Amino acid sequence: MTPLPHDPAELADAYRVPAGRHLRVNFVASLDGAISVDGRSGGLGSDGDLRVFRTLRALADAVLVGAGTAAAEGYRPVLPDSAVGRLRTQLGRPGVCPVVVVSRRASLRPDDQLVTAAVTPTLLVTCAAADAEQRAALTQAGVEVLVCGDDEVDLPTALDTLAGRGHEQVLCEGGPALFTAALAAGVVDELDLSIAPLLVGGGPGLLPHALPSPVPAQLRQVLDEDGVLFTRYALR
Repeated sequence: MTPLPHDPAELADAYRVPAGRHLRVNFVASLDGAISVDGRSGGLGSDGDLRVFRTLRALADAVLVGAGTAAAEGYRPVLPDSAVGRLRTQLGRPGVCPVVVVSRRASLRPDDQLVTAAVTPTLLVTCAAADAEQRAALTQAGVEVLVCGDDEVDLPTALDTLAGRGHEQVLCEGGPALFTAALAAGVVDELDLSIAPLLVGGGPGLLPHALPSPVPAQLRQVLDEDGVLFTRYALR
């Protein structure tokens, strides 16, 4: 089995995709499918998983995340002096990229660090049913609010809108509800799944609800480090 590269350029080459629109989803899971320990994904992580996480962010035009995951994981903006920002610069890319929060109810606080600490404006993808005053408050705070859909968030429209702004290659970091919705909408191109050699039990899984129909996946790559498997599956 091929070892996970330590050299940043080699690791970037292992995960790079051709130019054009592409939505990849990144998760770490245990052997029994749990995606968190005590409510956070960090309990499943490793040094290799952290390097892959940073590499995928460095290659992305935008980071897409559900509001619940952003809050639970304490999301911060991508900054030029962060580890990801420095890696982006090292790879010849802009030092920052926007975080795009998806929330049907516009559940992002104007004083959240994703808003107040961002160098490039955070984007919020919501729908017309979301509270208008909340949307206005976020806009006034500097968030770019994208209304995509009427009663629910329309993910294909959201990705079209992001691509129109130059964010063609999007990294989705979950959570499970957003991943399920993206699969049901048929917009996921790739799943990058790190499999930790742990048994957790009892925790939430990768997909909380059944899909309309099973989604076939084609294994494209397997790398390993310290018993952790780093897989890439094509989904479309």
